[in-house]
Amino acid sequence: MVTVTLTETPRDDADAVFGVLRKAFPTHGSSGTTPQEELGDHPAVWTAEFEATGQEARTEAAASSSLSAPVAATLQGSYVAVDRIREVLSETFAVEELGTASGDQEKEVDLRLRTK
Repeated sequence: MVTVTLTETPRDDADAVFGVLRKAFPTHGSSGTTPQEELGDHPAVWTAEFEATGQEARTEAAASSSLSAPVAATLQGSYVAVDRIREVLSETFAVEELGTASGDQEKEVDLRLRTK
């Protein structure tokens, strides 16, 4: 499983990113994969988990996704799964790596996503 966190991102952009990932890696249930309305003056944080191992990614329908502004994304999970999520995102969006943190079994990658 890879946890994908989007911060300070409008609902439509979060839905676009999660939509691309849902097409490539269908989730079990919808918990945490559909952005909800922001409450008050707090910055929005959207989080979803995707199982990104043992299946072929399907991204052909996602090629036309666009973002209204750059999106900050954090991917956290196993090395192989995080790499697969990043690969799918890079097929649809321009991806800039901002930093990584590595452990024994997992890694965390901070990205900035833009419309290609």
